[in-house]
Amino acid sequence: MTCGGSRTAKGLLIVNLGSPVSPETKDVRRYLREFLSDQNVITMPKALWQPILRGFILPFRSWRSATFYKHEWTQAGSPLIAYTQVTRDRLRERLPDWDVQMAMNYGGEYPIGETLQTMAARGDAPIVVIPLFPEYTQSTTKTILDKVAASGVKTVVIDRFYDHSDYQKILAQQIDDAYEAGAYDTVILSYHGIPTAMVRHGDPYQQECETTTAGVKQYLKKVPQTKVEMCYQSKFGPVPWLKPYLRNRLMELAALGKRNVLVATPSFVADCLETLEENNVQNYQTFRANGGKNFATVRPMNGCEPFCDFLAKLAEDKIAAEANHGKA
Repeated sequence: MTCGGSRTAKGLLIVNLGSPVSPETKDVRRYLREFLSDQNVITMPKALWQPILRGFILPFRSWRSATFYKHEWTQAGSPLIAYTQVTRDRLRERLPDWDVQMAMNYGGEYPIGETLQTMAARGDAPIVVIPLFPEYTQSTTKTILDKVAASGVKTVVIDRFYDHSDYQKILAQQIDDAYEAGAYDTVILSYHGIPTAMVRHGDPYQQECETTTAGVKQYLKKVPQTKVEMCYQSKFGPVPWLKPYLRNRLMELAALGKRNVLVATPSFVADCLETLEENNVQNYQTFRANGGKNFATVRPMNGCEPFCDFLAKLAEDKIAAEANHGKA
């Protein structure tokens, strides 16, 4: 294998969002500054946005977000980083002849460009890149693709996988298993939101989320389809985002007497601030404060064996398809 010898290996790079290097305010501030300065995330002109970001957002949001990160931090560090490491390590077991690495879009650890250049220098070819976002959107996947292109390394990119039946079946099984553990009135598939303006300008994310939901529903064996609905979460800023908003819907459900709710988060494949703090703490408290009784969540993939099997096959199939295309 290329990692320790001279023999050329296929390469696989999985890429996740990233995390502050620590939950301390200064590191969270640095992370947020990088993340919220990305014009794929915040499309407002820099001349208008940067004074707002540096003068108002960062001074107030950094310390508050730092308290949230401290709640979720583990001995292994950031859960998102730790679960991506689990995914990488299990992929190495499944692909022993590949050089499997991980990278992060933001945060300073595991930079995309440097990681790809190191893999290329070792002789990895071809190199498959999989952003760990099932659905494509400008505010997550596009920056990864931009950094991959800027590295100058030749790659084969799998930029989404929401429509693969194997992925949908794994997600459906997770939801079925969680549903069986309790009596739920409603099952919500909650996706990370994006501004509606992005959709108006051609971003396919909303359609891909709806397709994910439809696909998962057809594989559910224990959850009645009439109980399944979808929402969006993690709204940021004053502009309209995709609706319905999860928090508002939770309040509505409680008011309607549907006091037992199960929430799955298909757009997150690893636990992070949005799943651990926003849902398990903030949205739980909102639901209970408005009369809800039982609020439970479906854990993300978190490097589970079936998901790693799926990613390994996804990479192998992509290389096979590229090889066949080259012969055509």
